[in-house]
Amino acid sequence: MHIEVAKKIVEKSDKEVFDFLIDIKNFEVLMPENIDKFEVLDENTFKFALKGMPEIVLRLKEQHEYDKIVLGAASDKLPFTLTANITPVTGKQSEVGLSFEGEFNAMMAMMIKSPITNFMETLSRNMDKIA
Repeated sequence: MHIEVAKKIVEKSDKEVFDFLIDIKNFEVLMPENIDKFEVLDENTFKFALKGMPEIVLRLKEQHEYDKIVLGAASDKLPFTLTANITPVTGKQSEVGLSFEGEFNAMMAMMIKSPITNFMETLSRNMDKIA
């Protein structure tokens, strides 16, 4: 299953966005308001839960300096990745595109598509909060 949300223009350079996103604790700033739990487990891993949803553990899997960050599920039970592609627009602006890739059966895909899309749209909207 592949989900992509609209790209977001951020008033920060590609380096600033990249540096913000590779610091795992910063993801708390991007989370939706209905977050129930956020906990940094180590420098590359965090756990979060949205109200009414199970906990998800994400680990930094890949980083390509200033243009790509890949987070993945820490568990092999539900394998998926969340990728941020960063493209410079000007020296003080960049474009961030978020995509989700996961292998799920049809029933599971139907159940999670809408909540994951909403979650990713919120992450994208909250990119304005990058300090």
